[in-house]
Amino acid sequence: MLTSTIIGSGPNGLSAAIVLASAGINTKVLERNSRIGGACSTAETTLPGFQQDLGSSAYPMGFASPFFRSLPVSIPWIIPPAQCAHPLDDGTAVVLEHSIEETVATLDSCDRRAYRSLLEPLTEQFDQLIEEVLSPMWHLPRHPLLLARFGPLALLSGSRLAKSFFRGQRARAFFASMTTHSILPLEQPTSAAVALVLMAAGHARGWPILRGGAQTLSDILARHLQSLGGHIETEHEVTILPKTDLILADLTPRQLVRIAGSNFPPGFRKRLERFRYGPGAFKIDYALNAPIPWRARECSRAATVHLGGTFEEIVASERTFSSDTPFVLLGQPSLFDSSRAPGGQHTAWAYCHVPNGSTRDATKIIERQITRFAPEFPDCILSRCVSSPASLERWNPNLVGGDILGGAMNVGQLLFRPTSSLYRTTRPGLYFCGASAPPGGGVHGMCGYHAANAALRDIHYRKS
Repeated sequence: MLTSTIIGSGPNGLSAAIVLASAGINTKVLERNSRIGGACSTAETTLPGFQQDLGSSAYPMGFASPFFRSLPVSIPWIIPPAQCAHPLDDGTAVVLEHSIEETVATLDSCDRRAYRSLLEPLTEQFDQLIEEVLSPMWHLPRHPLLLARFGPLALLSGSRLAKSFFRGQRARAFFASMTTHSILPLEQPTSAAVALVLMAAGHARGWPILRGGAQTLSDILARHLQSLGGHIETEHEVTILPKTDLILADLTPRQLVRIAGSNFPPGFRKRLERFRYGPGAFKIDYALNAPIPWRARECSRAATVHLGGTFEEIVASERTFSSDTPFVLLGQPSLFDSSRAPGGQHTAWAYCHVPNGSTRDATKIIERQITRFAPEFPDCILSRCVSSPASLERWNPNLVGGDILGGAMNVGQLLFRPTSSLYRTTRPGLYFCGASAPPGGGVHGMCGYHAANAALRDIHYRKS
């Protein structure tokens, strides 16, 4: 019987293990930490009873993931009334609603028709779009006409698309805020793609959170793997390659080189060492005595809030990731999941992008942005837990320099990620299955799914 070992128990590692175990391969997952899940996990970081998501927290890609949707498991998604809110200094907010019509009502009238023309086609064909987007960049398209419509838009920079389609400040600021999820400067080509997909996801399906926190998804995947005969070992750090038929590494190139570098030819090792990591994150977890008192009440309808002000401010803050007025992403899951905090109290998290490995303490500038749109926020804080890029990497070595996407999502690394060999390495039976492989960052399990299927195809080829 063939054997396989998965290094790392993040969503991609667990997904790869499920695919291999379903194919009848004896599968084991090795996890260095005492808790499974990688950056999809939950713990009490502030005060007892306050459950904080350690990494990911909102799941537009997870909810839409073809692999997760194919599994015979029940995932307790919670879809907030609104998917995302972007407050402005006038006390109002632009809101990503399920309905396109309700969304455009929060925009300037001059941009409503343009928003419909941009988002309606992608929303109507979202299932087909996400199937293409969550495939490796190099694949035979199943929906070529849809890609012909999406592709030219996706290649644009976020700032260019916003200025080309929209005339009003509200729509431009809103689109810029969505583009920040690419963690690229907004003037960079392809940064618009992430915004388009996330906005279409909000209209077509939603931006859910998980009942009980991110850990819930990891635990569900783990239980399904165990029902297929797979095994998981925690507190098992891999320092040399295991002796097994297949090894799938839910790691970035830097970690794999440390473990297996001597197994690679010098040229391949150099390519892995040249892999580029993106900007880092500086994150704060909060225990609160009350909901955040937003001036724009619409913000209390969304689990995800974008804090950045105008289009010009957001573009400037994401150009170097070192602004004193950073773009801040904030989550408030306890508004919709009472299990996250003791009765009547709440949790929240906030982070901004910083240069990779930055040692700057961004606490004050993050809280200044929150207070800008919720002046009484400081009165709500019971406790906070600050995570710098270095502390994020210590907890999870895949977060190199605080990079939460497994490597920069620039044009070159979208096409060839982490190398032109994609999942495969020069060592037979050894594969990348984490976010450094296609389709890249986000909680969707598709990196692991595609890597495991590549390994199965290779096994079949060798047998034939």
